[in-house]
Amino acid sequence: MQVTQIGAAFASTDPTAAGGWFAEHLGFTILVDLGWYVSTQHPDREELRVDFVRHDHQTWVGPANRVQGAMLALVVHDVDGQHERMASNRVQILTPLVTEPWGQRRLQVAGPDGLVIELVQQVDPDPEWMAAQGLSA
Repeated sequence: MQVTQIGAAFASTDPTAAGGWFAEHLGFTILVDLGWYVSTQHPDREELRVDFVRHDHQTWVGPANRVQGAMLALVVHDVDGQHERMASNRVQILTPLVTEPWGQRRLQVAGPDGLVIELVQQVDPDPEWMAAQGLSA
């Protein structure tokens, strides 16, 4: 299978507001806003799209609940700067900045309709932790 684009669609009570959140806080561009359907795209990665569909629209198999158990992770260059920006914009921080021994510095914020957004920066892993897991650094 050859994949040419990556996209995800999430159920939303207000797709226009959800798309607006992605534009305001993550820099996505709104491509289409039909009210019941909003498509967003990252300007630096055209193949990265996130869509929102009204939770009770006929395109779902049945009425969908708000997003539960879903996280969208975005790899960024300056997670500390993004943390500062999110906090100053009063975005709800779910998991504060943490540096993980496997080589990630990350935080999680509350996105629209229950979607968790994780911002991740690659950092050097802890060599002792990696060795203890049987992995090479």
